[in-house]
Amino acid sequence: MQTLLLNADDVDENARMDRVIDAVRGAFTAYERGNAKMPAKSYIDLPEYNGDFRSMPAYLDVRTEDTTEDDGWDAAGIKWVNVHTDNPADHDLPTVMGTMIYSDPETAFPLAVLDGTTLTMKRTGAAAAVATDELAVPDATSLGIVGAGVQSYTQLEAIATVRDIEEVVVSDLDEERVADFIDAFDDRFDVRAGSVSEAGHCDVLSTVTPVEEPIVGPDDVGDHTHVNAMGADAAGKHELADDLLLNATVVIDDHEQCTHSGEINVPYAAGVLTDDDIYGEIGEIVVGNRPGRTGAGFGSDGREGSDRDEAGVDGVTVFDSTGLAIQDVAAARVVYEQADDNDNGYPFDLLGLAE
Repeated sequence: MQTLLLNADDVDENARMDRVIDAVRGAFTAYERGNAKMPAKSYIDLPEYNGDFRSMPAYLDVRTEDTTEDDGWDAAGIKWVNVHTDNPADHDLPTVMGTMIYSDPETAFPLAVLDGTTLTMKRTGAAAAVATDELAVPDATSLGIVGAGVQSYTQLEAIATVRDIEEVVVSDLDEERVADFIDAFDDRFDVRAGSVSEAGHCDVLSTVTPVEEPIVGPDDVGDHTHVNAMGADAAGKHELADDLLLNATVVIDDHEQCTHSGEINVPYAAGVLTDDDIYGEIGEIVVGNRPGRTGAGFGSDGREGSDRDEAGVDGVTVFDSTGLAIQDVAAARVVYEQADDNDNGYPFDLLGLAE
């Protein structure tokens, strides 16, 4: 038995977005049904290096009825990720690097060691796509993106998988990043630069910035815009104005993480926003325990599931995404199985068990 080593290019090549979206949807479902185990993310702070390490383990068991695959599946793994702010300037290294260990749940054999940075971008896009599928208007054709960094690319890639996106408006203070984004997609979409408000008046808006002072207010979004708030991943980060959050239907991925480090963490800590202002978790909507947007969602096209034509939410919706370990494990499974089928990656005898 050999362990498969998969670098960033291998992960990118084998993370088929439609399958990653289905896997992440299954992960949310397993978590909501109590079929997942996900200890809290743990931190090792290293102020002497202006950085930290984070460990994210998880196990999930996805039922057959909760996946488009022929059978259900289970998976386990752990992501080891850092944030070292001085890396680019002092060491010519990325600020964030991740390594994923994907294991066989039955035997604990390490099936693969994967680049976790690319994996994170893929599963983050997929999470936004799941939320968009449940909460955006069914006929959405326009997508706004605030922040043209690396995460913006997979936001468009994933959301265009669940909605027929035609028009894209991207907003960023860095004109070069905007130009690069447009160059990457102008052969597939009507993509242009625009203001935050122009991006926010699209049918769907994804915000992927690290700001601590809100940059999107209630007047910057349309009457029925769905917002994927993806940028906040640490205490103090805050992209959306409090008035916008208070007037919207707010859906979170996990209560503990979102109230500590998600988009809602600042107003929640201040008591401006409370549990009464949170509509529910995305898993509740995916399994049908709480309605999403009327006519939208995984069960809306006749597949087995709850009746998605019941009266659901309307107006502005917000998905607060912090990123969960179950998403990493789900995406890692997709990458590993696709790579294994295609003989991609580098097999090696990590445990010295090969004959």
